[in-house]
Parts: sequence; C-alpha cells; structure tokens
Amino acid sequence: MRKTSNSKVYRKEVYRMKPKHHTHLSLSERRQIYVLLGRKVPLSQIATILGRHHSTIYREVQRNTYWDDDPFISGYFHMNAQELYRRRRQSLQVFLRKTDLKSYVIEKLKVYWSPEQIAGYLKRMGVQGFYACTETIYRLIYSDEGKELGLYRYLFKGRKNRRKKLGRKPRGTRIPEHHGIAFRPEIVANRQTFGHWEGDLMIFNREHGQTNLTSLIERKSRYTILAKNSNRRPIPVIGQIGNLLAKLPSHARETITFDRGFEFLKYPILHEKMGIRSYFCDPQSPWQKGSVESNNNRIRRFLPRETKLDELGDSDIYGISVIMNNTPRKCLGFKTPQEVLNGHLQQSA
Repeated sequence: MRKTSNSKVYRKEVYRMKPKHHTHLSLSERRQIYVLLGRKVPLSQIATILGRHHSTIYREVQRNTYWDDDPFISGYFHMNAQELYRRRRQSLQVFLRKTDLKSYVIEKLKVYWSPEQIAGYLKRMGVQGFYACTETIYRLIYSDEGKELGLYRYLFKGRKNRRKKLGRKPRGTRIPEHHGIAFRPEIVANRQTFGHWEGDLMIFNREHGQTNLTSLIERKSRYTILAKNSNRRPIPVIGQIGNLLAKLPSHARETITFDRGFEFLKYPILHEKMGIRSYFCDPQSPWQKGSVESNNNRIRRFLPRETKLDELGDSDIYGISVIMNNTPRKCLGFKTPQEVLNGHLQQSA
C-alpha cells in the first residue's frame, strides 16, 4: 500500500473500515491515532480511516493528550491514553457495582449536594469501601444511566452536557526542562566515563501485592543492583535508591536516568544528599534508557511477572544480582560486570 503526502490518507483504508457504534476505542486504534497525528492527518480524516464518528476522535485526543511545559514532549501518546482510559473505566465500573453507595450518592444529589460535598462527606465518614471521589461522581452524572435519571439537573449550573476540559494542563512543572534527557552530558550517552546509572521499577502481578523491584545498572560496566520495595511511593523508592548508591564512592555515582514514572518524582533528594544528577527520558520513550530495559528482560528469566516477590528474601534478590554481575558480556570483551567495576574502583583508589 503506497503512502501519499502527510495531509492525505491511505485511500484503501478509508473505504475498508466500517463505522463502529457504541464500542470503546482499542489500544490498536489509539496506536493508529498516534501515528496519524504524527503525520499531521486531520482529526476528521482519522475518524474516517478508523470508521469512527469525528466527535469520538476529537474527545479522545482532547481527553488523553499529555501536557508538559516543554512543547516538544507534549502530545498524544497511545500507551498513556490507554492507561488513562483504563483507570477511568475501572473506577466507574467498581462504583456502579456498589449499589448501596450509588443509591446514597444519587440520594444526596437529589437534595442538591454537589459532587465535591458528597465526596468530602464520604471521606469524613471513613467507612471502608464506602467512598467515591468527586470525578467518579461526575462520571456517574454524565453516564448513560445518569442522563436517563436526569442527575445533571441537580447540579448548581445544571448543564446537560459536561463542559469540555480541553486537555489537563499541569499545575506546575513536574520535571524541569533542564532535567530532560536532551540536557544529559554527551559523555553519558557515549559510555565514555564510569559512574552513570539507569534506574527502573520492575512490576509484578497485582494479585500478589504491591511489592516491586528497584533495578539499577551502571552504563559502562553493566553492573547491576537490585532491591525490593514494599510499594511505589516516591519517597521510599528514591530513599532506597539513595541507600544503594551511597555504598559507592562519589565518582561512581554521578548521574542516573529514569523514565517519567511518578515513583521517581522525589529525585531532588539524590542531589541534595549525594550530588547525583537525575535525567528523565521523553514520555513514552523507554528505549532512551535501553541498558536497564534490556537488563530487566534478562532478570525476568529469574523473576517472571507471576513471581510472588513477597516470598523471596533479600538474599534471594542479591543472589540474582550476583549471577548477573558474574556472567561474561560480549559488549565488555567477555569480561564480567563485576570485573569491570572492580577495575574502575581500583584505578581511582
């Protein structure tokens, strides 16, 4: 199939797709939206290609666009959009199944309590499992069931249709521009010097709890450090990373590169306590920290996603890192990461 100019579409696709009614966008469709937006295809033509109503595509892009103070990394990213959709749908479906809670919320709406007042009161009550946040209540009001009941009439302004948000812009700069990977020193990218790390969290099946694994790798030596976390909260995660790297001399821990996961938002702690500079990949660009991504795939041989990490001790995790660090690597001239690390530490001693 031949490609035309950016402003045109694939003619065969336009006629092949049949209109879809009352079905949610799939990950595959969101991927197509991402690709076509990158080619500057108008939203109306994207809708035609996917066999969707133009308002469906418009709402999708407006609702799930990622905003950053840096315009070069703002935009619509299909994986991010899918995750936002999943979270919204999951929270509403859980709420709708709780008939007692739903009835209570509807009862309070009918006596002109606002969604915020209802959510605040439920939170103050503190009854386990009996809570709905403000946003979930609004989604109930404007759902098919809510519209059928006319719940919007009990709101202060009584709008039949919810006002468009036109994208959710950040309230503040979460990651300052100078911490973007574009500002990382070139010597880090070229692996010219020692002491530059990549970090990530390895996640396991939710039914086994929140326990996850910090995975660190030094870019030049490929030396691996692993440690368990009981949750993904930023302060304990960054605190754990700081404790792990504190065992090394300062020249062996100069920079670290993360993705933009919320668990790394307390990165300033690393600089304040140890002088470690942190850099962040562009959104949806895990390949920019390819060393740790590749290393995680190796680690999955020992710790697949279904692993019950809680049942493993620290010695078990350490044992895996020992195997990783004492296996020869072709990229190191068949030396082991442990040998290369030791060599650098001895040279600078």
